[in-house]
Amino acid sequence: MSDRNNQSLNQITPKVLAISPADPDVAYNHFLSRLSFETDPSDVYHDITNKVSGIVVVDARTPETYARGHVPGAINLPHRTIDSSTTASLPRDEVIVTYCDGVFCNASTRAAAKLAALGFKVKEMLDGMEGWEKKAMRSKRRSCR
Repeated sequence: MSDRNNQSLNQITPKVLAISPADPDVAYNHFLSRLSFETDPSDVYHDITNKVSGIVVVDARTPETYARGHVPGAINLPHRTIDSSTTASLPRDEVIVTYCDGVFCNASTRAAAKLAALGFKVKEMLDGMEGWEKKAMRSKRRSCR
């Protein structure tokens, strides 16, 4: 290998280290903050399975998509229809958990923003229905053992 090729290999610019990581205290506050906005399908599955009170799960997709399959007990409230009249029956003292199809869908984010603007406490379920189905399948496989 020529010196020129060898020299270019030694000068590879790192991508991960191009920007220094945050101070650990700053990082802690950042990640803790994210948890106040987001939850994952595993936690939602746990709470639903154990009949934990205090959350209401909202499917922010269309009625047609909801009809093809949804999180058990979820209320269908398409994000485009959210306003003060369509949310009048939602409890103000519980956390609303929104979801949609998954990472390539932002209906749950739109729903969460609208619900927060209306004064609701909201979290978004990461990975949406896609994540829920994966979690439910893993749990069923474990229970079959």
